[in-house]
Amino acid sequence: MNAAKKRKLRQIAHHLDPVVTVGDKGLRDTVLAEVTRALRDHELIKVKLAAGERDDRRALADAVAKDTNSELVYIIGKIAVIYKENTNADPRLSNIKRHG
Repeated sequence: MNAAKKRKLRQIAHHLDPVVTVGDKGLRDTVLAEVTRALRDHELIKVKLAAGERDDRRALADAVAKDTNSELVYIIGKIAVIYKENTNADPRLSNIKRHG
């Protein structure tokens, strides 16, 4: 992802609320399924990471992106922004199509 696209995604994500929380039990199949569903519908989402340490949160965000075949746009504090393009996304749900 180039810098311009990343900057645009950051602008769109700024006003979003987290749609999924990854708890202290880590990545469960149900959590990954919910992230996958949210990415399919919204393309760009925020995920709240409940892990304690910064390195743990980074590893968790990287794992979410890898396991859902998406891209980690950025991570700040306990919030990760993840993007996966969906050319068939519903324009009423897609954060990219609504705000992009």
